[in-house]
Amino acid sequence: MKKLFWLLPMILIAILAGCNNDKPTPDERLSQYIKLWNDQKFDEMYDYLSSDAKKSVSKEDYVSRYEKLYSDLEITDLDVSYKKLSDDQKDDNKKKESTEIPFTAKMNSMAGEISFDKDARLVKEERDKEDNWYIDWDTTYIFADLGADDKVSLETVPAERGAIMDVHENPLAMNGIIYQIGLVPEQMENETTEVEKLAKLLDIKKETIEKALSADWVQPNLFVPIKKLATGDQAYLEKLFALPGVQKQDVAGRIYPYGEAAAHLIGYIGNITAEELEEQKGKGYTGSDVIGKRGLEQVYEEKLRGANGATISIKKSDGTTVTLADKEVKNGENIMLTIDGDLQKKIYDEMDGEAGAAAAINPTTGETMALVSSPSYDPNKVVAGLTTSEQEDYNNNKLEPFTNRFKNTYAPGSVLKPIVAAAALTEGVITPEQERKITTKQWQKDKSWGKYYVTRVHTSSAPVNLADALLYSDNIYFAQTALDLGKDKYTTELKKFGFEEDFDFAYPITKATIGKLDSDILLADSGYGQGQVQTSVIQLATAYTPFVNGGNLIKPVLLQDDKKGTVWKEGVMSSSTANTISDDLQQVIDNPSGTARAGKISGMTLAGKTGTAELKAKQGEKGTENGWYVTYDKKDKDILIAMMIEGVQDKGGSSHVVKKVKNILED
Repeated sequence: MKKLFWLLPMILIAILAGCNNDKPTPDERLSQYIKLWNDQKFDEMYDYLSSDAKKSVSKEDYVSRYEKLYSDLEITDLDVSYKKLSDDQKDDNKKKESTEIPFTAKMNSMAGEISFDKDARLVKEERDKEDNWYIDWDTTYIFADLGADDKVSLETVPAERGAIMDVHENPLAMNGIIYQIGLVPEQMENETTEVEKLAKLLDIKKETIEKALSADWVQPNLFVPIKKLATGDQAYLEKLFALPGVQKQDVAGRIYPYGEAAAHLIGYIGNITAEELEEQKGKGYTGSDVIGKRGLEQVYEEKLRGANGATISIKKSDGTTVTLADKEVKNGENIMLTIDGDLQKKIYDEMDGEAGAAAAINPTTGETMALVSSPSYDPNKVVAGLTTSEQEDYNNNKLEPFTNRFKNTYAPGSVLKPIVAAAALTEGVITPEQERKITTKQWQKDKSWGKYYVTRVHTSSAPVNLADALLYSDNIYFAQTALDLGKDKYTTELKKFGFEEDFDFAYPITKATIGKLDSDILLADSGYGQGQVQTSVIQLATAYTPFVNGGNLIKPVLLQDDKKGTVWKEGVMSSSTANTISDDLQQVIDNPSGTARAGKISGMTLAGKTGTAELKAKQGEKGTENGWYVTYDKKDKDILIAMMIEGVQDKGGSSHVVKKVKNILED
């Protein structure tokens, strides 16, 4: 019993000692605070502040200041740490009412890395009848040199956006001056009348002007921006300036000298949206920046935009300045293209607003000389802001001017026949001299095809060899050839031309596909470019380069820095096969019976192929037709053009396209 009497006090002492050891130490409290800081949980951090600190700043101000600074300065990679105390230091702190523990704060910002060292002061306070340690916070915990009356300053130097240039260094996209039309309220004589007149002249809603004039910041003597305009048209500007209060300011803007002709290739820039700002978080963008929205402006945004310069500093109450971080401005790079701006415009003008696409390349070097989509839009108007009628015109255009057709794929029709011919010759399925006995206009393999027939345009009872089949574009010949090749060989050979493979190009292009070949009908149709075969104009143009290069497929390039004349696929056919088909394609133009005879140009040795792809739900229906034409200079080997025009069924079919390409090459 006596032993138990002495044991109980000892247990009690041990329990009390254990309870004492459970009390938080200063470094544990600082560790908790720092974890919240690294997680940027500023509202929870406030609970760790000492009573005196809380008297100096409210929770709302504390949280909002941190959040605003970290947002405005684009603080990332925050890393706050402290050196853990030794056991002796911990024991020493137990006897103190306050202590200091060194810590280091590092972070990245839009101006570069910021770091500072500081001693965190912690004080012991009793709250809710318990002692604990609290951070004796002040503004130097934000930045070590930031006093209570000091201000954090952010100064930025916008980077100059790089230009996009054609092969002759003519600008396709450039920086320049545009007009900002606006109003000075105190100079207006009759606001209601003038707002209505200005809205009519600018072709915008009057509510747009009224909203601008009613903004909180507007003062009677201040210029209120209303609408941006491209420079020029002096008569129109004089009408605007005739209204009291209307003024203009010269502002920096993006100019697209080739307008509609290069719009789908070059694209345009615009003000960054909230969604884009979130997507680009950490890349130095601010809410007032512009960003590439379409085309090469978007594809090469990172190179074109450069990097803004920025200086983050503390403006001290005594007038001095302490620099926290400084980053020099880095202007954007110029993008130098292989595009010939004048050829680009010539092709676009020749397409005359019809729906279609075209590509022009140098078949020996792979240089892309033009990439055209029609119809198009004016990027200068888009950047300035479309007027009401302009927006309506674009929206009501059934040909969809904002659709980029040169990046999309389409059924190639008969322009695929030279490629199928090369495949069949390579696989030994046919020889150039071999003749097929085709005597009817329609043909089917057997009765299992039911009512489905392959139809040819030119009907003759004479035997048909390869040269004849290309000259007259005989669908039956190529349907039979595809069936003789079979699904596997057909697929293998087309893959040599880049089908079913991502198209390695400086502008995103949808890859060419073969589609399903799970029936003889689909395989036969694929022999003359129907079925489910799809290709873009630029990939089709590329597929013709072996006929110029002894059987090698040349890699297309768009950037001047890219290596030219690189072989993408070596030996997709023998040089003998390439020469045979090229000679046959010359006859398609030179022979008076050739389907491209309208494309013959005196003084040029051209080879080419026409094609018509039918788009209809089932056989027997009258559908729409896409007309194709591919031609190249067989002698000089310096230009190859592939063009597709939609809806040619009532315009003469593919001959409509042939005439357009002829006009381009003749001028």
